[in-house]
Amino acid sequence: MSVQRDKEKPADSAAGSSEEIRLPVDEHIEEEVSASGKRVRARGVYLLPNLITTGALFSGFYAIVAGMNSHFEAAAIAIFVAMVLDGLDGRVARLTDTQSAFGVQYDSLSDMVSFGLAPALVAFSWALKTLGKFGWAIAFLYAACAALRLARFNTQVGTVDKGVFIGLASPTAAAIVASMVWAGHEVEVGPILAVIAALVTAAAGLLMVSNFRYTSFKRLDFKGRVPFVMMLAVILVFSLVTIDPAGVLLTLAILYTLSGPLLWLWGRFRPTAGGATKSDRANAKDRQ
Repeated sequence: MSVQRDKEKPADSAAGSSEEIRLPVDEHIEEEVSASGKRVRARGVYLLPNLITTGALFSGFYAIVAGMNSHFEAAAIAIFVAMVLDGLDGRVARLTDTQSAFGVQYDSLSDMVSFGLAPALVAFSWALKTLGKFGWAIAFLYAACAALRLARFNTQVGTVDKGVFIGLASPTAAAIVASMVWAGHEVEVGPILAVIAALVTAAAGLLMVSNFRYTSFKRLDFKGRVPFVMMLAVILVFSLVTIDPAGVLLTLAILYTLSGPLLWLWGRFRPTAGGATKSDRANAKDRQ
């Protein structure tokens, strides 16, 4: 009898474990509580920041649909709306102390749609499709680089300086492609314009997975005081954006994109106190 009872115990424990596995998905979700830094079991997810993330996801999805229907201006604007919402969800989560591991993963998946798939498909529908297989290969290259960029960013959280981005951020890459489509949506797409669009899209994708360092602007103190001329500069930028939104946004995105390679060149070939550049020191070390 004792042997029979011993055999029954594993069956009971197995049944109990299977019941735990069959619990509803949202019944027990481990959330990262920012206040104490401890992992606690909590029912459901935070509404406000995830609602904003859903808005960004919807904007990216709308951009894809609009691009497929040749509404390229609306598609480009939707990508920029997704950028604004993507910048808000994290800040709202920090202000309301509603940060969570679920929110981080949901935001990353939303970014893949809004800044990975949407720009690639909109650019393909606008100009890249005229290049045939080369066009959809460029569109896929951009989407794949965006996925790699987001995956690398997620694995580097907490280990990389928050003041910089390693590689071009996916929203900025999306801004380059979206503003390009926005600026040229009324222009008839010919072979030359299609090749230029392919080069810009490929460059934006490859820069996302590069090792160039870009300023993240996360250390800007918006609560501090700034010179009065700074407010005049902000007003001037807003005025220029209202005059020609596509052109100004494209110019700003290109300038920021070029800042990474230019800073790298400056740091590599800038003479130091001894008169030697970083490149010279590296060559001397190799000769040794």
